[in-house]
Amino acid sequence: MYKIITLLFAWVFLAPGQSFAQENSIKLECFSYLLEDQSKDVTEVLDQIEGFSDNNCNKFNFGINGKVAWIKLNTKDFTLFSNPLLVLNSASLDYVYLYPVKNGAIGKQQVSGRLTGIKERYFQSHKIVFQLSAEDLTSDFLLLKIQNTDKKIFTAYVAEDNEFKEIIDFENILFGLLTGVFVGLFFYNLFLYFSVRDKIYLVYVIHTVLVWFAQASILGFTQVLIWPEWDWMNSRSSVIFSSLVSIVGIWFLRIFLLTKKYVPKLDFGFNVIYLVYLFILANAFYFSAMISYQVILVTQSIVVLYVLFVASVTLRLGYRPARYYLLAWTIFMIGIFLYVFSEMGIIPTNNLTAYIMPLGSALEVILLSFALADKINILKKEKEEEQSEKLKILNENELLIKEQNAMLEKKVKIRTDELENALRNLQNTQSQLVNQEKMASLGQLTAGIAHEINNPINFVSSNITPLKRDIKDIIEIIDFYRASGEKEFSESTKKEAKQLEEDLELDYVLEEVEQLLKGMDDGAKRTVEIVKGLRIFSRVDEQDIKKVDLHDGINSTIILLNSTIPGKIRVIREFGELPMVECFAGKINQVFMNIINNAVHALGDNLDKIADPKITIRTKASAENVVVEIEDNGPGMPEKVKQRIFEPFFTTKAVGKGTGLGLSIVYSIIENHKGSLEVVTEEGQGTTFIISLPIYQNVQKYE
Repeated sequence: MYKIITLLFAWVFLAPGQSFAQENSIKLECFSYLLEDQSKDVTEVLDQIEGFSDNNCNKFNFGINGKVAWIKLNTKDFTLFSNPLLVLNSASLDYVYLYPVKNGAIGKQQVSGRLTGIKERYFQSHKIVFQLSAEDLTSDFLLLKIQNTDKKIFTAYVAEDNEFKEIIDFENILFGLLTGVFVGLFFYNLFLYFSVRDKIYLVYVIHTVLVWFAQASILGFTQVLIWPEWDWMNSRSSVIFSSLVSIVGIWFLRIFLLTKKYVPKLDFGFNVIYLVYLFILANAFYFSAMISYQVILVTQSIVVLYVLFVASVTLRLGYRPARYYLLAWTIFMIGIFLYVFSEMGIIPTNNLTAYIMPLGSALEVILLSFALADKINILKKEKEEEQSEKLKILNENELLIKEQNAMLEKKVKIRTDELENALRNLQNTQSQLVNQEKMASLGQLTAGIAHEINNPINFVSSNITPLKRDIKDIIEIIDFYRASGEKEFSESTKKEAKQLEEDLELDYVLEEVEQLLKGMDDGAKRTVEIVKGLRIFSRVDEQDIKKVDLHDGINSTIILLNSTIPGKIRVIREFGELPMVECFAGKINQVFMNIINNAVHALGDNLDKIADPKITIRTKASAENVVVEIEDNGPGMPEKVKQRIFEPFFTTKAVGKGTGLGLSIVYSIIENHKGSLEVVTEEGQGTTFIISLPIYQNVQKYE
């Protein structure tokens, strides 16, 4: 790991050609050079050796022109190596010729470059490499001829064969990581395109592919991996793909930033830029790649500034997605400027400027992906705001229809407050309508049941007492006959009577009759209690506020819910002394019914997790109010659920098991009784509903 980190820092920050291991390589910073026409051969140049200029150990860029660069290298330090390689840190040189010169004579020539083909090279990689023979090492100097259609940059070093292979492996790993990033972004956004069918994702995918091809062409990896022997493409690929990247990048920009909508005049300028890039492509395809390269360097410098200006203006106009795009383009712009300035020779050429474009492009593509994600969130928020606004407008229209024309101006001025009030009123009205309908049906049902059951059960209960008395008289007669028979019957008659008693099981029958009478009595009493509970719960005959005993309402509610309460759940009553309370008894009973029923459901769904499930009902009174607390030791509620439990139609129950109106109705009833309802709950700590009601309502009619 330490060696990888060391190589990474050296790869980016060391001077051109500087060794990654100082003891095994020599950087070639100092040399002499000559720029001449392509017509002169090596013998003619050799005659001009005294006219070579010194690069002062800092000049490495010889511009973009049609001349040939001749480089003279001193070989006196090369003899330190056992198997040395001369490595040029450039993949974009067409032809590089190596001539060893000794005593004025030219030795065996070597040739390499991107137009010589991968198979012809000593080392098949994206670097231009020469193996230095014994003849090369013992020569007076080495003469390099660099022939190229675009930039002529000479950065080189001499290293051992094994050291160079380590460097190549390391650069291959870095390029593989870069490719992995591009592949991941490619498939991720391609998946998004097929999912949402938004054209911008397809444009981004095309842009990502072209960026990879452009950077791979600049670094020389396309020649190694894709078209090793295609000289025409090798000499033009960097210009072609750089132009295509710019065209698709501007296409992406116009869609992403909605330039036609926000900056239509600036958007028109992109059409001119398209024409310039089409000229560059046409010139590269059919005429001079060198001219295309010169034009694209200037064009890129202008375009990045223009794009930066357009993005800045769009952001100032309030289009928030321009933030990430502006950041991505700024990083890419820095990379382009450093790269262009180094290509033009304005700033020194080193490993940082050589690899700044791939690094900047990778960061740009990643940040553009973030920009797309950010735009999705912004559009989602805008859509939600739009839907919310539409809902407000609908509610506003409903209010405008109902209200008089004279109130129109006032409603417009305070529309925000009224819209919120209208929404709450609509929810309350809806829940009250459901409540009234439900209570009306429930009251009629319970009243009908109570009325129909009351007469027959009164008949049964009223006849049980005389029936007991009659049965008792019959048993007394039977006992008298049995006692008299013992004295007066003959032995044969006694045996017959005894046998008849045994056949009829008289003792068992008498005991069974007593048990049946007791069961009938208990059943009748329980039925009377249930009927009484139904009458107390429904209070269908009470349309006005009356003084009632809340304990009767709680007890009747528990009686009605008894069949739905699992046997494992305990109901604990901790009743205090309560005065008679003015209220609508039926509606207050409905409050008890809904809250206790919810507690039963909460405990019933978690019986296997709670050791002692219980519901505790407490009552107490103060000077002006009574308080009823209904507490369960169930799972409790998270804060986000607690905040919404009184909203109409909000429920945490499964579909079909709850309407979401119970607690909304409860809240409305308590509110209309001028009381308060408080919920105390935490996850895992149970839930307590605290109901506070005034003892006196101070009104004659419930509204």
